[in-house]
Amino acid sequence: MSPDLTVTALGETIAGRIDADGAMTLHDYMGLANAHYYATRDPLGVGGDFITAPEISQMFGEMIGLWLADLWARAGRPAAHYVELGPGRGTLAADALRALASAGCRLPAHLVETSPVLRGAQATAVPGATFHDDVATLPTDAPLLIVANEFFDALPIRQHVRTDGGWRERVLANDRLERGHRFLPGLGEADWAVTAAFADAPLGSVVETCPAGAAIMADLAARIGAQGGAIIAIDYGHAGPATGDTMQAVQAHRFADPYVEPGARDLTAHVDFTALGDVAAAAGCTVSPLAEQGAFLIRLGIGARAAMLARKSPDRQEELAVALRRLTVPAEMGRLFKVMAATDPRWPVPEGFA
Repeated sequence: MSPDLTVTALGETIAGRIDADGAMTLHDYMGLANAHYYATRDPLGVGGDFITAPEISQMFGEMIGLWLADLWARAGRPAAHYVELGPGRGTLAADALRALASAGCRLPAHLVETSPVLRGAQATAVPGATFHDDVATLPTDAPLLIVANEFFDALPIRQHVRTDGGWRERVLANDRLERGHRFLPGLGEADWAVTAAFADAPLGSVVETCPAGAAIMADLAARIGAQGGAIIAIDYGHAGPATGDTMQAVQAHRFADPYVEPGARDLTAHVDFTALGDVAAAAGCTVSPLAEQGAFLIRLGIGARAAMLARKSPDRQEELAVALRRLTVPAEMGRLFKVMAATDPRWPVPEGFA
């Protein structure tokens, strides 16, 4: 069956479930759509739907690798494992592991990935890596150095809207789809799902939560507290609490309708870093201040790395300058993308967040 036919089949499955149940939550819709999307294609690169920071330049992965190497060295150079969540084509992992090795830190690699298509690319980029379907099977015998770049944004979210009758979870309905009004407030009361921070939110306000992200962070933070190590999360998002509908779709490097051809385009939502940090802190981790990606990379020395590469390869000077701008300038990825770390409290304070 061709990819187009599988997308059609998924759309029919979703419509059938809505008919049978009367509605479907945005959470379930996004989960089904993204599971199909990532299982059936390589979405990265010029010929795909979007480009992530590691694909823009080797400098991004090298900076992350050196950040990990510095933290590892100041922690006493323990035996440890490199872990990456949703590692794309394996580009970041390859660059980070190379930078780690240059600092004398050679770690076994563990990649958490469910897509068979992407696993093939990752196996080529990171030979010998161990693959995991989820974080539950990660090793328990040593500290974990965990990287999550553009991972949390693709996890399914719940949206709750404030109505005259209180907070209700948004649901998708087929009859409204035909008229272009895609959502209705659910009938069940959902005040319990929204924190007191939104007590005075005006009618029509939308609050997003990401239960899957919170659960994964809680699991990893507990591992870090027990085994040692750190997690660094890089994604587009904000410091909460905040209201607003942030779910979006991207296809062929353009914004697209999230509710047309589910499974054919990438669905994402802004990451609430405050919520993730609160979960990690509750598990006993030390959580860094939230940093903008541009400022973080500049503090780590990406400018000096770009200059060094330009001296070695003068013909790449313009390419490197463009990549540096894309990664660090506020109007590009520098401000929208944020960085947060959670570490074992027995480990040193990580660099880059001052």
